[in-house]
Amino acid sequence: MAKILGIITAVVLALAALVASKNKSAYETEIANLATEKEALGKEQARLKTTQSTYNKTTPLAEAEAEIAELEKSAENQTKRNEELKQDFDAKTAQVATNKQQLDQIREKTSKIGDLSSLASKMRTTKAEMEELAQTIGTAEAKLANLTAQNKQCESQSNALKQKFDTLSSGQSLPSLNTRIRSIYPAWGFVTLGTGSSGGVVANSTLDVVRGDSTVAKLLVTSVESNTAAASIIPDSMANDTSLMVGDRVTASAQKAATPRN
Repeated sequence: MAKILGIITAVVLALAALVASKNKSAYETEIANLATEKEALGKEQARLKTTQSTYNKTTPLAEAEAEIAELEKSAENQTKRNEELKQDFDAKTAQVATNKQQLDQIREKTSKIGDLSSLASKMRTTKAEMEELAQTIGTAEAKLANLTAQNKQCESQSNALKQKFDTLSSGQSLPSLNTRIRSIYPAWGFVTLGTGSSGGVVANSTLDVVRGDSTVAKLLVTSVESNTAAASIIPDSMANDTSLMVGDRVTASAQKAATPRN
């Protein structure tokens, strides 16, 4: 009877070892998938960086909108894929725990049979495979965490680019605009600025001329180039005893003013 029980136990152990081997193969496949996803994310980040560089060189709004939509779609797909990988990873982890529990039960039963050299050898092999599988799981978890962090960074960059695009689409200069008056033409009622579209100036937007903490005049942008812009002095926005000077600081207005009538 003991011999039959030993044979049955050996068969059960062999099946358990086969299951562990299949799980190991499945994890190796998942690791390869994670590496592929990480590479895809790297390419997306590189493309995002290229898009930002191109945008800083005055990319047309239509092209920027298309690029943002593509980046948002890519980020959404990447997030969905990461979630699927995490769910699959959790399922595999639960399966490993179940296999370990079954193996512990087998060990408890076989401990009453006696010292079988072949059984002990299989047990050692199974234990080594379990340890290797646990190490593989740890590596996969670290890669998944790194991939998730990179995906969040990509989403953050995409959101920042979208906010910049929304500001430009609204007809306002970027809040980050900080330039100076380069030249003044009082007879014609306009000035030129030390930066243009590359610095965040948008045509038909309203700008503030600031001295200290006070706004001394308002400007309406009439034309924009990459590194300079021209702006009309808005009537009645400047006190009678105030004169504009070259070097006065210019920032974006919080609200867009109405275009003055001739």
